[in-house]
Amino acid sequence: MFHIILFRLVLFIAVSIIIYSIVKYFADPARKLEKARNQGDFFVLDDPDNIRKNLLLTYNRAIFEGEKFLGTAGDTFEVTTIMVWTDDVDELHGMNIRDFSFIEKELMLRYPKAQIQWRSPVKEWVKRLQQKNPPES
Repeated sequence: MFHIILFRLVLFIAVSIIIYSIVKYFADPARKLEKARNQGDFFVLDDPDNIRKNLLLTYNRAIFEGEKFLGTAGDTFEVTTIMVWTDDVDELHGMNIRDFSFIEKELMLRYPKAQIQWRSPVKEWVKRLQQKNPPES
């Protein structure tokens, strides 16, 4: 009788661990970021409460990383600058100036007092696109 109860307890624990692992997998934000990247959607992986943690975003199958900088905005400390870059320049092919404007607007929604700055090589890419197609008013 003791063996049956022990077996049921071990079986219950094993099933619980499996269910927990499945739920954890589907709720993982990094998996959501990768899924959005594969589908070409926009997704931001960010912890707004942790300034030291960089944000990751994907748009149009490109992954960008952003470093947040804290500064004073009036009488409070807030994110005042976000430096954005990508490690793979090949992912930028096919993007236009509206895509970069969209990314900037989305970041401004999350951090309204922040100035968005593009790092190399994205900075040069945006400049080249602006020279080809001046922004519409």
